[in-house]
Amino acid sequence: MRKLLILLLTVPYFATAQSSQDSLNIKKMADEIMRNGKAYDLLRELTKQIGGRLAGSPQQQNAAIWGKRNLEAFQADKVYFQAVKTPNWKRGGNDFAAISAINGKAQLRPMKALALGNSLGSNGLIEAEVIVFASFDEMEKRKDDIKGKVVYFHSVFDPTKFQTFRAYAESGVFRRVGPSRAAKYGAVGVMIHSLSTATDNEPHTGSMVYDEAYPKIPALALGPEDAKELYELSKKLTVRVQLQTYGFFLPDADENNVVAELKGSEFPEEIITVGGHLDSWDINEGAHDDGAGIVQTMEILRTMKAINYRPKRTIRFVLFANEENGMRGGNEYANQAKMNQEKHIYALESDEGGFTPRSIGISCSKEQWKKFQAWSPLFKPFGGELTLGGTGADIGPLVKVNPAIVLSGLIPDSQRYFDLHHAKTDVFENVNKRELLLGAVNMAAIIYLIDQHGTNP
Repeated sequence: MRKLLILLLTVPYFATAQSSQDSLNIKKMADEIMRNGKAYDLLRELTKQIGGRLAGSPQQQNAAIWGKRNLEAFQADKVYFQAVKTPNWKRGGNDFAAISAINGKAQLRPMKALALGNSLGSNGLIEAEVIVFASFDEMEKRKDDIKGKVVYFHSVFDPTKFQTFRAYAESGVFRRVGPSRAAKYGAVGVMIHSLSTATDNEPHTGSMVYDEAYPKIPALALGPEDAKELYELSKKLTVRVQLQTYGFFLPDADENNVVAELKGSEFPEEIITVGGHLDSWDINEGAHDDGAGIVQTMEILRTMKAINYRPKRTIRFVLFANEENGMRGGNEYANQAKMNQEKHIYALESDEGGFTPRSIGISCSKEQWKKFQAWSPLFKPFGGELTLGGTGADIGPLVKVNPAIVLSGLIPDSQRYFDLHHAKTDVFENVNKRELLLGAVNMAAIIYLIDQHGTNP
């Protein structure tokens, strides 16, 4: 009885001591990142020396070589390529859209436009009357009026949603499946309002998928201002538009995930993954999407080596290929893990930009959340916290390896992210160094805590 009483009295002391030690170790990493961090310099190299990195492009292949070289320079225990076959879509030319007539009166009013990723070319100039819809329900009610026309979907964000990724998910359905939904009723082309919160007129591209049951018609995103004007005009008047795109596919490309490892000293069979995706769209530098996640991942490795941190569990730093228009990198990483019967316990991705960190979102069981929630105060000095719910596209397939895996995502402030997302404005100059490094601090902190204490309740 006396021994039990002593144990009960000492448990809070040990918990407090451990929390204090964790706080000190996290502060040590944070100081190293904020004083000596290389993420911003690495991002400059990636964006300015290599540039846009669409899957299948020489730039994407150069980026993988660049990533491997730098991870080796940071003295990981192991660095290697993981071969991946990726889609090889090409834009093929300068996409074009214009209003060509209003109420039968000819004119030429060019609109800023970008073909949607994975869309096929128009095979010449298309001219047709435009028909506009703000929802699929509207389209279904007028499906008999669509044949031979260009469908415009007014896919604007819901401005009342503070969580902009939720607005993006709702509006994004028009980009992903709108072209095939319109083609089902005989449309000859599709235009959408760019998935953007920006007040400028830059068009934003992004991936779509054809339904093989219907014709593969051309699809464009319009600049926000041009899109709104087209929508308002077409609700009152008869508007004709012209469009021309050039997209096509080459055979799948040979590319690579880039993987670095720090081997665990106590539980090497337990694997923690942290990463971002190396590819971007062709029309920008991919600074926020997802150069930021890439260099934050590399910064954590650099920092752990700089402070001589020896992990208990094996930590993998992964630069994923082909998130934007195929998800091949994340799927291949999970396939290899399953084939090798690896034990993946936790994965974290940064793919929401390099803005000020707000939290680390965690998807886990209720019992695990009680454990993780107790760590949240450790993030407060660095502007973050832990919140329930979070993942990343590239790490999502790991549930096929371990259905109980804990998945996480860095959640930065998102209010400006979709001003730049998939547009030519996603460039190095629009990333703030301090915000970028603070994101790496929060990521390093959760990786450290999982490494030290595991995921079990």
